[in-house]
Amino acid sequence: MGLLDGKKAVIFGVANERSIAWAISEALHAAGAELGFTYAGEMLEKRVRPLAEGIGSKIILPCDVTKDEEIKHVFQTLKSSWGGLDILIHAIAFANKEDLSNPYAQTSRAGFHLALDVSTYSMVALTREAAALMEGRGGSVITLTYMGSEKVVPNYNVMGIAKAALEASVRYLAYDLGPKNIRVNAISAGPVKTLAAAGISGFKDMLHYAAERAPLKRNIEAEEVGRAALFLASDLSAAVTGEVLHVDAGYNIVGM
Repeated sequence: MGLLDGKKAVIFGVANERSIAWAISEALHAAGAELGFTYAGEMLEKRVRPLAEGIGSKIILPCDVTKDEEIKHVFQTLKSSWGGLDILIHAIAFANKEDLSNPYAQTSRAGFHLALDVSTYSMVALTREAAALMEGRGGSVITLTYMGSEKVVPNYNVMGIAKAALEASVRYLAYDLGPKNIRVNAISAGPVKTLAAAGISGFKDMLHYAAERAPLKRNIEAEEVGRAALFLASDLSAAVTGEVLHVDAGYNIVGM
């Protein structure tokens, strides 16, 4: 018997088979959950659809998280197909390339708005819709963050500010939804080679630096984040909410 037998989960943010969101999807699927997926645009559909169909998923929908009507359509489909929802995975983040490569002080107003809208407000918008489907059955909402929210990481810039706001949103959403037995948590993953990471200048140096200084003396694997998400999605973490769980080989505890 799987930890998530009979549970329904929707995943936002799979980019390809190497993405953390896909590692989470595989962990939830292996534990018995039925999964639905979304994608943003034609290019991502070509990557997401074969992966989703490969594990038997029937719900694979387009969703631009900056458009409320597309978000509503996804959750209306989930309601009509499943009747309810148990797990929401939010693995979405975006910032313009120039706003990551230029100094933070040069961030444009439009670039700031875009990064916060896609990376942070989308969590609020998705959770609001998901909560309506989780009422009466409890639920788990999980998002992905990074230590650039806590400390300065060169070339992370506006994304660090977006992740800090995301982590604050986790706490406020956990407070709001706690009475409904809906838990909201974040995983702060160490650097992993993904499509998103490729957009960060000097990422290979980040990998080397983290592995050299982390207590476990190595980088993490996406599958390790997947197993942490399984913990947060299951009843094993029934009393855990509003938390940021670091999965980074211990790097976050090191000062000098």
